[in-house]
Amino acid sequence: MSALPYPFLRETFLKALEESGSACSESGWQPIHLTLDDGDTNCFMPLYLKDHSMGEYVFDHAWANAYHQNGLEYYPKLVTAVPFTPSTGSRLRSNNPISQQHCRQIIDEVIGIAEDTDASSWHILFPEDNDLKLFEDPRLLKRTGVQYHWLNKDYQCFDDYLGAMTSRKRKMIRKERDEILKQNIKVEVLLGAAISADIWALFYQLYERTYAKRNGTRGYLTQAFFESIAIGMPEQIAMSVATQNGKPIACALYLFDSDSLYGRYWGSLGEFPFLHFELCYYRGIEFAIEMGLKRYDAGAQGEHKLVRGFEPIKTHSLHWIRHHEFQKAIARFLIEEGVAIDAHIEQASQMLPFKKA
Repeated sequence: MSALPYPFLRETFLKALEESGSACSESGWQPIHLTLDDGDTNCFMPLYLKDHSMGEYVFDHAWANAYHQNGLEYYPKLVTAVPFTPSTGSRLRSNNPISQQHCRQIIDEVIGIAEDTDASSWHILFPEDNDLKLFEDPRLLKRTGVQYHWLNKDYQCFDDYLGAMTSRKRKMIRKERDEILKQNIKVEVLLGAAISADIWALFYQLYERTYAKRNGTRGYLTQAFFESIAIGMPEQIAMSVATQNGKPIACALYLFDSDSLYGRYWGSLGEFPFLHFELCYYRGIEFAIEMGLKRYDAGAQGEHKLVRGFEPIKTHSLHWIRHHEFQKAIARFLIEEGVAIDAHIEQASQMLPFKKA
């Protein structure tokens, strides 16, 4: 099988977001994507003009409030990100390797766009390590965050993974998984082409239900978005589906590439003890092991992942701030925040369930 690309930067994925009305001018994500073509290298970078900070998962509301308190406008701002997708990956798509010179040209051009649009700032969210090196520039401030990812240490099966844990944590996970069987729940992981229209319809119903329960909204993504990726990129989609007495009751959606699994959305028709852990964590881990994937990114937040073997991982973002004084103030804040993040990662690492070497 040929290598699968990072799914969220595929044209199919981004076009589905925009054409479905999920990420468009009306929703506050005005696409003004950047292309760079010097004859040899053709490079694409997502770029949105935004009038809010929702759907980003790198939180700058305090910055916006500080601007407002000082009589300044924080919006609009420019964002290079995959809308509603807090997953680390390349923010550049190119037919040839990108150089730092290319990135300096991109920075210059984006700053010009900021002047033209009166944008206060530009934010590159969740870039991979190679992008951090390419975009290394004194005009960009670096921010760190933390997520919890499962790392495949050459496990051959789920029991192999459990064998790396302390006895207490191993028993906890087995007990949680046994509870699924006691509820007469069966779980199957379906690859994209095998997911029926009825299951997709149920999934979207559950997606909206989850958001309604969480914050009273219908969720960022439209049904048309999921219908579009189901047709356009099924080879990079999987879904765990739980049934009880033959009736589907819960679903969890994953996307994947040649290296990583990405847990995205889940929902259920009711409260079923430990079902969230089964669909969103344990089935994902099993799938990653089966596919030979190196990493499972199960989404933002969730310190309860630690005791189930998801390790604290640094995430990053880059920020250009036009206002000189605010740039200096934010730079000081990021230093302090970075120290706190390092301390949290060290503390969180002590909660991991693995046997000590």
